[in-house]
Amino acid sequence: MARTRSPALTDAEARLMSVLWQKGRATVAEVVKVLRSSRPVNYSTVQTIMRILEAKGHVAHEKVGRAFVYRPIINKEQARRRALSHLLARFFDNSPSLLVLNVLEDQEMDRGELTRLKKMIEDA
Repeated sequence: MARTRSPALTDAEARLMSVLWQKGRATVAEVVKVLRSSRPVNYSTVQTIMRILEAKGHVAHEKVGRAFVYRPIINKEQARRRALSHLLARFFDNSPSLLVLNVLEDQEMDRGELTRLKKMIEDA
């Protein structure tokens, strides 16, 4: 049975999107070059992930010479919102308050962060 594609980015997809957000547009070879500076990557793997990102509606490409040049069609904020919506639906019964309560219970926050969070809630 085929795996359902998540609207949220996988870790590998997020790494590629990060390169595209930084560069604005890039070929697979350019993305591979950037990624290889921090970890080994395979050209064909990057190419496959780019196709997946395009199928998910995260990137588009144009053909320039023999190469495909990819560009992001969603920004980081849109990606964050999609990931958060997916997380809320999957683990928190679509309840933002349940998510926030979970974060507050499980994460240590210093006084400054708590003050900032309180102000954000008051301003919302």
